Amino acid sequence: MALRICSRFNVLNHCSMRFISERACLRGGLRVEHDREKLCFTVCLGAEAGQGSMQSAVLRYKFMNEKQVDLMSTHVPESLRGIGIAALLSKAALDFLAEDDLKAHISCWYIKKYIEDNPKNGYEERVVN
Repeated sequence: MALRICSRFNVLNHCSMRFISERACLRGGLRVEHDREKLCFTVCLGAEAGQGSMQSAVLRYKFMNEKQVDLMSTHVPESLRGIGIAALLSKAALDFLAEDDLKAHISCWYIKKYIEDNPKNGYEERVVN
C-alpha cells in the first residue's frame, strides 16, 4: 500500500482541524499537525487514490495548569504501526514543550519509552511526576 501526505484541504476536512500550527513537523515525507484548539498532534495518511481511506494517528494532551500539560495518549492505526509515526508524534509534542517552556506529566507509556530511548534530546528535563 503506497502512502501519501494529506493535502491541506484533506487535512482540514478529514481531520476536522480548524487551527493548525504553521510550524508543522516534516519528517520522511510525513507531516505532524498541531491543533492547539483540540489539544492534539495528528499525522493524516491515506492510500493512493481508490485504494483505501484516509487514516489518522493522534497524540492527545491536556493542560493541567498554565505551565504544565499531561501527554495522555498516542494512537496509531494498526495498519500503520511500526514505521515510526508514534515517534514523530512524540517528538513534535516534546518539542512543543520546549518551545513553549512547559513541563509535562507523561501518562502515555509510549511517550515515556520515547524519552528513555532519546536521552540526548534533554526531554527528561521537561517531565514532572
